[in-house]
Amino acid sequence: MPIVRKASLRICDLIKNNYMKAIFISFNQAYYEAIVSIMDRNNLKGFTYWDVVQGRGSKTGEPHYGNHAWPTLNSAILTMVEDEKVDHFLEILHNLDKETEAQGLRAFVWNIEKTI
Repeated sequence: MPIVRKASLRICDLIKNNYMKAIFISFNQAYYEAIVSIMDRNNLKGFTYWDVVQGRGSKTGEPHYGNHAWPTLNSAILTMVEDEKVDHFLEILHNLDKETEAQGLRAFVWNIEKTI
């Protein structure tokens, strides 16, 4: 069996057994390199990235619209993470957010029920 096939089966088995979580991270674009570096250091490989995401924060309501009045923009990452790595990853992200709270960084975790 090719190595790629074995890796795919392992991920599918993890998801099938509810050992995977989806983490959606919305963040100021300035955080991109730091977040990807954190993921690399923690062996979190796969993700989907949206470069331009507009929105308004839930705590301060500070808009990120990319226009003249509100020039900043957000980005977003969706990644699938093994259950045992979730808490540590969220702790690192939370510490990054606390360093520069005005930038804005939020992470949300969902159970993954099925995949193909």
